[in-house]
Amino acid sequence: MNSKVLIIIIVHNGAEYLGDCFSSLSKITYPKGNFKILVIDNGSNDSSVDHIKKNWTEITLIENRENLGFAQANNIGMQYGIKNNFDHVYLLNQDTVVEPNFLEEAVKLAESNPKIGAVQSKLLLYHNQGKINSIGNEIHFLGFAFAGGYQQPDFAMEPKDITYPAGASVLIKISALKDIGLFNSEFFMYHEDVDLGWRLWLMGYKVMLAPQSIVYHKYEFSRSIKKYYYMERNRYLTILQNYRFLTLLLISPACLIMDIAMFFYSFFAGWWHEELKVWGYFLKPSSWRQIFRNRAQIQKNRRVGDRIVVRRFVGKIEFQDLENPILRYIANPILNWYWQVIKRLIWW
Repeated sequence: MNSKVLIIIIVHNGAEYLGDCFSSLSKITYPKGNFKILVIDNGSNDSSVDHIKKNWTEITLIENRENLGFAQANNIGMQYGIKNNFDHVYLLNQDTVVEPNFLEEAVKLAESNPKIGAVQSKLLLYHNQGKINSIGNEIHFLGFAFAGGYQQPDFAMEPKDITYPAGASVLIKISALKDIGLFNSEFFMYHEDVDLGWRLWLMGYKVMLAPQSIVYHKYEFSRSIKKYYYMERNRYLTILQNYRFLTLLLISPACLIMDIAMFFYSFFAGWWHEELKVWGYFLKPSSWRQIFRNRAQIQKNRRVGDRIVVRRFVGKIEFQDLENPILRYIANPILNWYWQVIKRLIWW
């Protein structure tokens, strides 16, 4: 374990979580001189910063004056890792607790194959440790994303390829970041890990699960209106940047039907204002200029065709906290049938 690893933890009003998280990190078995913990406080207005300065003086702390978002704050950490010649960065949520060997197991798998760009730890639910939070996340062909294996009983497994890694517990090679770029800071929060995982596959890297690397997550599904805006907007940013144009044409009928259905459903669900806000974002010319700039760079540099990447995408949304009869009995069967047909047409 000679590789240098920078553990990056973004903190935002996380005082209630930090004691458990840092205590578990103090017990890890990775060689002490080969890892460093970098905490980036994202404009907290609780006692987070004071708690760190008082109790964890060995941790390097960067204080942002305002909340820059999960994506940009992690970019600051990843840039620190690049500048200071680390071999890997490990992104870890503030509301996690780690097993002592979590880091060495992730590094061991990452370094077993030069094509591996990122490795996710097995995420288990902290308050129900016999159940899974994520064993690698799934991408729906319309850009929706969800945790794989969520709420299933934990079981023994071997390392495996995954579609994208959860940003709550992922090791990323610095060499891969230099190649593909960092998070898209425009995302602010949500879907930045989806986009990064997608781009890793596009650039010819593998993304894998290290099942012996265990992290417990104090996960709670948020149904906040603010979350809806970022997830829906960033879903579109992701597919507009990463799909080939012909693939976008093939999925456009399903996108249109889904958008119409979600627009009408938003009035019943109470988030119609956020739905209109998403539409407003895409009506701005400045938004499209940025999308085209990002898209041009990704499409120019990509090494793998859509035909290979979309094999991992799914046609159903299977996430228990989103279950409802319309999704289960109408949307999922129709969209899954549509995807099974059109993905066979993608030869590019």
